[in-house]
Amino acid sequence: MPSQVHEVLIDMFRSRPSLAAELLDGPLHDSLPAYDEAHLASADLTDVAPTEYRADAVVTLTRMGEIVFAVVVEVQRRVDKKKRRSWPVYVTTLHARLGCPVDLLIVCTHQKVADWAAEPITISLSPSAIHPLALGPAQTPVVTDVKSARRVPELAVLSILAHATRSDPIPRFEAFLSALDVIETERAFLYHDFVLSVLPAAARKLLEDYMTTTDYPFQSEFAKRNFADGKQEGRAEAKAQDILTILDARGVTVADKARKTITDCVDLEQLDRWIRRAATAARVEDLDGSLGS
Repeated sequence: MPSQVHEVLIDMFRSRPSLAAELLDGPLHDSLPAYDEAHLASADLTDVAPTEYRADAVVTLTRMGEIVFAVVVEVQRRVDKKKRRSWPVYVTTLHARLGCPVDLLIVCTHQKVADWAAEPITISLSPSAIHPLALGPAQTPVVTDVKSARRVPELAVLSILAHATRSDPIPRFEAFLSALDVIETERAFLYHDFVLSVLPAAARKLLEDYMTTTDYPFQSEFAKRNFADGKQEGRAEAKAQDILTILDARGVTVADKARKTITDCVDLEQLDRWIRRAATAARVEDLDGSLGS
């Protein structure tokens, strides 16, 4: 069954077909013909044979209404030798259908898989082979330029995933969050939640901390909602910790239930009242009678 990572990555190409061309023409340095538009095409690559073949996505590039190039896009998260038998079918079937050059783009989340996927696929005894173009972490550019990120938001998402453990993450965070500022709110939340769900714990904590402290002037509805919520949560966490620190310094015992009530509270005015009362409290109930129940 396809994973969330697989589905979100493919959704990037389905919602923005030009991403396939931008990756080929950029990080992968493939030679593309001149084109005006990119379109999502049918990914059903079954020919007359009974076996069903379906790619993750197919993108066609057109010039003056004519298809001049096509890209088969596959997301591959592990080595699967069977894929090297079906990928040539995708390419040759699409070539037969459209009569134009076809590239095979394999998007990989692990470099070992990308290295395997990029190996030529020999299909005859003569020097004939399919040459997949694999995009792994090593092929994914480090996106720190805000203008570049806003021009191709999906590349900023791929960049922050591919380079999650690199040092000095702040420029990448800024580029990523700025990219979310220029796309529709629903998709911005999808990419935001996706990135947080797959980042390593340390990188995720750094990004969450950055989102609650940054003063970058994001303007989108996503940013206004998400950053306002994030900053309030960050301030609430800090105030809750202050309350517990003061009570501890005064030797006040705080039961687990009361501790959870304090740390879960996001009402800044309530937390401010508890901070003032904590300064003279002899019992946790002195903050609020309900904390002792």
